[in-house]
Amino acid sequence: MAEALDPLANAAALSARKSLGQHFLLDRALVARIVAAAGPMAGVHAVEIGPGPGALTAALLASAAESVTAIELDPRAVALLRPAEAAAAGRLRILEADALSVDIPALVPPPRRIVANLPYNVASPLLLRWLREAEAYLSLTLMFQQEVAERICAAPDTPEYGRLSVLAQWRCEAALLLRLPPGAFRPPPRVWSAVVGLVPRAAAPDPALFAAMERVTGAAFGQRRKMLRGSLKALGDAEGLLAAAGLDGARRAETLSVAEFARLAEALRARG
Repeated sequence: MAEALDPLANAAALSARKSLGQHFLLDRALVARIVAAAGPMAGVHAVEIGPGPGALTAALLASAAESVTAIELDPRAVALLRPAEAAAAGRLRILEADALSVDIPALVPPPRRIVANLPYNVASPLLLRWLREAEAYLSLTLMFQQEVAERICAAPDTPEYGRLSVLAQWRCEAALLLRLPPGAFRPPPRVWSAVVGLVPRAAAPDPALFAAMERVTGAAFGQRRKMLRGSLKALGDAEGLLAAAGLDGARRAETLSVAEFARLAEALRARG
C-alpha cells in the first residue's frame, strides 16, 4: 500500500488551485501527529476531506483504521489516488464529490472519525453541517485557518468569541491541538493554520433545538455591539425571551456563556 501512494510524486503532478482552497501538507511527521491526535483508530472508519496528493491519506492508512474514505472534488487528485485505492484491497475508497453534498453517516458505517486538512473556502460550512449530526462521529480532527480555529475554541468575553464558538462548544468539547506556519504547506497560505479537536457531547439536541440555537446565535452576534434586548428583536418579543431564559437584556452577546445561550434556545423553541 505504501508503495502505491506517493504523496510527493502526486504533489509534483498536481498544481494547487486557489479556487478549490488547496494548500497541500506533505510533511510525514506532521500528518502522523494529526492522525495520532484524532484518537485510537483501531476498528474506526476514517473520513478525510480534500486528500489532494494523499499525504494525510497515507498516514491514515498507516494507522489501525478499519477503512479510509477520502472525499475529493478535484478530478485530477482523484485520478492520482486511484492506483492507491486499487492496491488497498478495499480499505481505501476515493469518492469524487463535493463534501458539502455528501451524507457521511449514510455512506460510512460507524464508528467514524473525520480527520481532514479542510479546504479553507468551505471549512466553516462543513463544520456547521457536521455539528448538526455530531453524534454520528467519535471525533472530528480538522485543520482550519488559525483565525477560524481560535474562534471555534474561544472563551466568552474575548474578541474571538462568536456564533461558531457557541455552536461548536455546545455540541462538542473543543481544543486547539496544533499550530502550523505557512511554510508547512505547498503552496504556503498567507496565514497560519491550526488543528482543532472536537469530541461530540453525549447528549444530542433534537433538530428543532439546534435550529433554535442557530437562530438565537445568529441574531445575537449579527449585531454584537447591541445589547441583547436590541439584537434579539428580530426573533420577536425579545424581553419575553430574555425573561424566560433568566437573562439581563442589557448584556451583550459576547458575555453569555454557552449554557446561557442554550437557555435562550430552549426558550425560543418552547415559544414555538
